[in-house]
Amino acid sequence: MPFFKDSPACESCLMPFDKDPGTRESDRYCSLCFRDGKLCYEGSDLKEFQSAAYEGMLARGMNKYLAMFYAWMIRFAPRWKK
Repeated sequence: MPFFKDSPACESCLMPFDKDPGTRESDRYCSLCFRDGKLCYEGSDLKEFQSAAYEGMLARGMNKYLAMFYAWMIRFAPRWKK
């Protein structure tokens, strides 16, 4: 289930697929969350994943407040719903 109706997004981090910097291997996950046939951060909890995603966004030059907001939004992704 995509987060945005008009723009399908990763079910793990909510990144819109049209913003994906790599080549996707899955219809459900972006290239940063799914590699070599499996999910990255498989054993981590939500807080660890949010922190890693935040650091990754900063490393790619994103504004820290926008990165903080996007990292917070990850909690609503289908992968992290309980």
